[in-house]
Amino acid sequence: MNIIVIGSGFGGLSAAVRLQAQGHQVTIVEKLDKPGGRAYVFERDGFKFDGGPTIITAPWMIDDIFATAGAKTSDHVQIVPIDPFYNVRFEDGTVFRYNGERESVLNEIRRFNPDDIPGYEKFFAETEKVFAAGMSLVDQPFSTVGSMLKVAPKLAMLQAQRSVTAFVFKYIKDPRLQQVFSFHPLLIGGNPFQASCLYTLVHTLEQKWGVHFVMGGTGALVRGLLSAFTNIGGTVRLNAEVAEVAVNPTTRRTTGVVLVNGDRITADAVVCNGDVANSYMQLVKPEFRPKNTDTRLKKLDYSMGLFVSYFGTRGTRDMWPDIAHHEILMGPRYKGLLGDIFDRKHLSDDFSLYLHRPTVTDPSLAPEGDDAWYVLSPVPHLGGDTDWAAAHQKYTDRIMGYLDERYLPGLKSRVVSEHHVDPRYFRDTLNSHLGSAFGVEPTLFQSAYLRPHNMSEDIPNLYFAGAGTHPGAGLPGVMGSGKIVADMIGLAPGARLRGQKSKSAREAVEELLAV
Repeated sequence: MNIIVIGSGFGGLSAAVRLQAQGHQVTIVEKLDKPGGRAYVFERDGFKFDGGPTIITAPWMIDDIFATAGAKTSDHVQIVPIDPFYNVRFEDGTVFRYNGERESVLNEIRRFNPDDIPGYEKFFAETEKVFAAGMSLVDQPFSTVGSMLKVAPKLAMLQAQRSVTAFVFKYIKDPRLQQVFSFHPLLIGGNPFQASCLYTLVHTLEQKWGVHFVMGGTGALVRGLLSAFTNIGGTVRLNAEVAEVAVNPTTRRTTGVVLVNGDRITADAVVCNGDVANSYMQLVKPEFRPKNTDTRLKKLDYSMGLFVSYFGTRGTRDMWPDIAHHEILMGPRYKGLLGDIFDRKHLSDDFSLYLHRPTVTDPSLAPEGDDAWYVLSPVPHLGGDTDWAAAHQKYTDRIMGYLDERYLPGLKSRVVSEHHVDPRYFRDTLNSHLGSAFGVEPTLFQSAYLRPHNMSEDIPNLYFAGAGTHPGAGLPGVMGSGKIVADMIGLAPGARLRGQKSKSAREAVEELLAV
């Protein structure tokens, strides 16, 4: 079959490589001038800034994509472990240094509150169960009620209706440690006070598979996957924005896409890696989607927005030696701040930040002796009342001033390159509904079957991969969605898989736990 993949984010690349390896003829059409989607790379003044994802937590999934194409990860990219995984810093000056060494984690807990050791042991034992159950769902489709009913007993056993914080707070009592072990849903657009406790599996995932980084930045992984794709015959069109998913009114099946420039590309199936809500509402005419109506899509809850500052500093390679590759900078409030972001949609005076310093691991991302950074602040999506045209510069100044004052003294005088984006970038450039950074918010009632489906209920040969569909955001999630779509479409008639048979998440977990 001829298949079009709209978008070249990791969900689209995962689907495209697999489908091309399954004997189809796949064409990726990408709006921007470079591939990657949210993983777009900004190159300025000799600095390289990864625009989006920076944390690799399940490297076997990357290996699996390359293997289906008959390639090896090591032939395309170098993936290295990170230690510490990240430092979590608090307003009182304390720092939790988190890595994959069990005794090290226990020692850190002892430094904060030795009374929480027994609780952590119980917490970890429970998250192992959640990990084993939850990971097995990552690459399984939930397109029918029956598929959901099959896993309902397992979800009930895990008490999946509990929030992440309810789960963590049951075992951990120190307020700082509660934050250390509950903030992970924010990495995929979820509120820890609302996201299902299934997302505590991230803790075990990190402990079992580690936290990694791609040398050359995440953009190097995009280029590596694209190379594997084109090496087996796939084609890519950049600067090719889609205006419409064409649908035959008689068969109600898609026949391809129409580009903004008027070009028509025919296809037997279309895989959309764009934002689900925006794709339906902007690309598919209302008469062809009686189930995925504007009203239904607008009723969904969407993840927060992001304010991201990318900046390069001159002559700082040996400065601030205590600042690691990944830093989580907790603000003075936890629940209150998250309530402002997710519920009240109010831009607060305070913030919590993720600080990324990749040149600790890979100095090649900046000129010699310099550093490339980005700092990310979760903010409300555009459904709130923030006027970003007025707030953008003020918010930039507050964040950079905060970093200069608390963590990076002398920062302001060292900045030689900077670029800042707010939720308008996600709306206008990445076509995300409401400028949401992660699409549909990951809550229990917006998970699995209750999440936008990987195969459209309205147009049976239109598929979705990426953050807004099942299983959700984050690299493991979006790569899993690409596998789901490829499995749904299957081998081309008469074709043989070019590389190795894909490994399921269940098989990967069973292998890991058997060690």
